[in-house]
Amino acid sequence: MTEHEDVVDGEIVDETPTAALAIPSPPLPDPDYSEGGVPSFDFVRDKIENRYTTSLGSAELAGLGTENTAETLDKKIADRDQAAKDRLAEIRRSMRGE
Repeated sequence: MTEHEDVVDGEIVDETPTAALAIPSPPLPDPDYSEGGVPSFDFVRDKIENRYTTSLGSAELAGLGTENTAETLDKKIADRDQAAKDRLAEIRRSMRGE
């Protein structure tokens, strides 16, 4: 025999990741849900508020449900501009002492 009897001849194998051999752990529950899959009150409230504000913004942009059409907005702008001109003329008259 050889002088190193405790040496074992082994074969070289490709390394496999140890994670592939490990037993997968169960997924962690979403923090917005209980372990039973029930959503939290805060999660539901936030979702409802988000949908509500999105619908309000969409309605405002589309002009639905309001009296603000392009024509009425143009008229309001023209009225405001005329009121500003009238006020400026009044201030000028008061400065001249008229």
